[in-house]
Amino acid sequence: MQHLDWPFFEERHRTLARELDAWAHEHVSQQHGHDVDAECKALVRALGAGGWLQHAVGDKIDTRAICVIRETLARHSGLADFAFAMQGLGSGAISLAGTAAQRERYLARVARGEAISAFALSEPEAGSDVAAMQCSARVDGDHAVLNGEKTWISNGGIADFYVVFARTGEAEGSRGISAFIVDAGTPGFEIAERIDVIAPHPLARLRFTNCRVPLTQRVGAGGEGFKVAMRTLDVFRTSVAAAALGFARRALDEGLKRATTRKMFKQTLADFQLTQAKLATMATTIDSAALLTYRAAWLRDQGRTVTKEAAMAKLAATEGAQQVIDAAVQLWGGLGVVSEQPVERLYREIRSLRIYEGATEVQQLIIGRELLKEFGGQVL
Repeated sequence: MQHLDWPFFEERHRTLARELDAWAHEHVSQQHGHDVDAECKALVRALGAGGWLQHAVGDKIDTRAICVIRETLARHSGLADFAFAMQGLGSGAISLAGTAAQRERYLARVARGEAISAFALSEPEAGSDVAAMQCSARVDGDHAVLNGEKTWISNGGIADFYVVFARTGEAEGSRGISAFIVDAGTPGFEIAERIDVIAPHPLARLRFTNCRVPLTQRVGAGGEGFKVAMRTLDVFRTSVAAAALGFARRALDEGLKRATTRKMFKQTLADFQLTQAKLATMATTIDSAALLTYRAAWLRDQGRTVTKEAAMAKLAATEGAQQVIDAAVQLWGGLGVVSEQPVERLYREIRSLRIYEGATEVQQLIIGRELLKEFGGQVL
């Protein structure tokens, strides 16, 4: 935790990291069973009971605290990090743009771990290109009627409510999208398919068929859903980088453990200069990404716009963590690819972070466009 001495942090962040690390040692299992839904629900309840989820909700979110929590949890368990992050992302639109009644109804239960939230933005043909959204919502009296599908929805199938983004047609493109809170069990809403991925967590495709939702469940004004979604992602995109740091730090720990205990040719693996060079590269990659990550978090906490900085952090941290974890697998040799070994689990867990909340290629586009805007050029 030496990086917590950097000037980006205040003493409360250092205390938070120490206390959460101690709590995770006691409450977070390193081994996962076959019922991922049950495990995820249990983790949400435990995180709520421990008071950790309160950091993920509300209109004054401490970005550095969110990042410290995600990095710490990810070092212990990818599923624990997922459980925490999705509570924040799923309820983020309500925290940022919800009415007083919406906040009162949902946020306290999310913070206590009594209600599981989900963020329903992506569609089969609208992932990175949110403006291509097809799911629609037409106003009928005092209700909105939703039709269409969402996919790759985390917590799909176990969430108590979903913040769903749908095209309402106030304008073309991204300016004609609105956000709605849809409670699980609402008529016309169903889980069309559960999706299995290489690092298991609750994931589903959703279907809406003439699903009637009261207009009082709309988050923000009509046509402002895209802005709400982007504001939510801006809060949590930097924290994806922090989760990647947690995975990478655990991988380095496992690599050091293996290098210093593995006997080979009458010495340890760590005695070889090739091993030392590999470890040096791993550590340097982690610190480089950490500096970018906590720069972005600090800037956002100062009220600054961090579009470019958050994109740089996510790109560097997720791509770097993939390289660090691959190096750790190599140090472990054959044991590194044995199912449920720590480095094998990390290898599966890191892959999705390079895709969700904006793939690496999208982050490159964002950075490039921001640089051109700063330079005074025009993006075609």
